Amino acid sequence: MKKLNLLFIVFGLLFNLNVIAQSKSVSKSFDSKDYALFGEKFKVGKIVTKDEMLKKYKSLKKGDTITVQFQSIIKSVCKKKGCWMKMELAGDDNSFVKFKDYGFFVPLNADNSLAIVSGKAFVDVVSVDELKHYAKDGGKSSAEIAKITKPEVTYSFLASGVYIKK
Repeated sequence: MKKLNLLFIVFGLLFNLNVIAQSKSVSKSFDSKDYALFGEKFKVGKIVTKDEMLKKYKSLKKGDTITVQFQSIIKSVCKKKGCWMKMELAGDDNSFVKFKDYGFFVPLNADNSLAIVSGKAFVDVVSVDELKHYAKDGGKSSAEIAKITKPEVTYSFLASGVYIKK
């Protein structure tokens, strides 16, 4: 029985060391020289993946907010001035990212770039007028804009800082 307990303790310690090593390797792999910074400088800590981020969004209710850093691919950027972007989540879902106090913008050609955002995630309901505005800024056709007829629940993110891989 003592050998069995000892075996469980050893296994538990090895498992914990592996988890600690994995969480530290994420921030160790970040080198600011490989990224361009937009907005406020931030220390890259625990970065959440697009899969983990979607799970976090699904657990939120309207009015809930969490502070988080997540990394994913930029799917699209506002083509007028770079004042918003959509970041890939698991499946076909996206996170709609705006920038704190409208205080910075990202490059218009940042589509398909790897990015790390730091800020607040929340679930929002976007009105038809606002959806049409974003579609127009995103370069959608008049026909596509006309198809927008109902509000949409969105996974929103207010970023205070963004690192985009060079």
